[in-house]
Amino acid sequence: MTATILVADDDAAIRTVLNQALTRAGYDVRITSNAATLWRWVSAGEGDLVVTDVVMPDENAFDLLPRIKKARPDLPVLVMSAQNTFMTAIKASEKGAYDYLPKPFDLTELIAIIGRALSEPKKKPARLDDDTQDGMPLVGRSAAMQEIYRVLARLMQTDLTLMITGESGTGKELVARALHDYGKRRNGPFVAINMAAIPRDLIESELFGHEKGAFTGAQNRSTGRFEQAEGGTLFLDEIGDMPMDAQTRLLRVLQQGEYTTVGGRTPIRTDVRIVAATNKDLKQAINQGLFREDLYYRLNVVPLRLPPLRDRAEDIPDLVRHFMQMGEKEGLDVKRFDGEALEVMKGYAWPGNVRELENLMRRLMALYPQEVITREIIEAELRSDTTDSPIDKMTARNGSLTIAQAVEENMRSYFAGFGDALPPSGLYDRVLREMEYPLILAALTATRGNQIKAADLLGLNRNTLRKKIRELGVSVYRSSRSA
Repeated sequence: MTATILVADDDAAIRTVLNQALTRAGYDVRITSNAATLWRWVSAGEGDLVVTDVVMPDENAFDLLPRIKKARPDLPVLVMSAQNTFMTAIKASEKGAYDYLPKPFDLTELIAIIGRALSEPKKKPARLDDDTQDGMPLVGRSAAMQEIYRVLARLMQTDLTLMITGESGTGKELVARALHDYGKRRNGPFVAINMAAIPRDLIESELFGHEKGAFTGAQNRSTGRFEQAEGGTLFLDEIGDMPMDAQTRLLRVLQQGEYTTVGGRTPIRTDVRIVAATNKDLKQAINQGLFREDLYYRLNVVPLRLPPLRDRAEDIPDLVRHFMQMGEKEGLDVKRFDGEALEVMKGYAWPGNVRELENLMRRLMALYPQEVITREIIEAELRSDTTDSPIDKMTARNGSLTIAQAVEENMRSYFAGFGDALPPSGLYDRVLREMEYPLILAALTATRGNQIKAADLLGLNRNTLRKKIRELGVSVYRSSRSA
């Protein structure tokens, strides 16, 4: 029996295109330009699926959707909108839409979604109450951001573990926070921990807590981040920097839903959603023996890669407005940008991504008395960023972080993790030790475990290299062709 598709859109051209495409696909199609007719059809029991625009002359589809879901909860509704923001995608999901498509949409994708909805109809779970919030946690209307919005909207009512990847400064914590704030755990705590900001020997205690006397200096029992995040979301940033022992304990939590504190014996059940993030290639880390493969697959249930800003340059005007609004609330002077200035910004590589753009906006608002920001000002600022700083002079051609940039980024995160306090003493030696391990491991991997070649590559005496291998506990790479 041929399925009937109900189409509602106030744009005559879109109605015509959809009518022709869906008819060719073998469906019966009924089209209307208003919500009242659509509701009359639905309430009369007509149609097997609805495709509707959000904004129509007589009623907003988001106001109509709850009535449709109440009257016919199994009727799939696909929502289309030219107002393609993060909140549009979230609201479509919260109101019970089967899926959301930003305009302009791909007809092939639309027909595929319709086929999937009709073949596997699912009743959506109860949605959150309409909760209008000022501002948006994620900004951008590019195709890349639209796909991220759609993925997040589908994940809001689940507890699936998410792995967010992307370059530094792309907004990984913002995505994790949005997933929490608009998901079913939003009434619980959101707890973030940056693995790169915590000394390696303290990470297990930070995550799982410790008992009194568990180690030197443990004078009292301390709660860990898992306990603090109970009932909510735990964001594990820079997961690639987690040491092996802590990885093993985390794997147990993911497998069995329980953990023990450092020095404790009684297992503790836990109910948290895990969202992990990294700017590293974890598959390469697995090959180097730095990351557990089984943990990777436990964390990578839903992968989400955030695009660098250079790949979504069309979002820059929206981001500029967003950061201007933020700055205005802090008392900074609002600026206007001429067209040429924005074009220069769109053509810039943005090695620091959205974070770099935000810093630039704050600098412009704070330091420049001019009301209008011109091309010359932007060029001078961006030229200063890429030529005056010793760190930025080392920017790699492909836009990835250099060693110097990575160290600077991690040290900033490390100090930020302590707030107004200072980290433990001995920082210089600790940083050097932590840099030595991956450096020696990389040299041994490149030389297939040949310590003579690795020592030469590093510029070290062979005996010195052997000593460091023992002291650091480096796993020596060996291949079938090495002695």
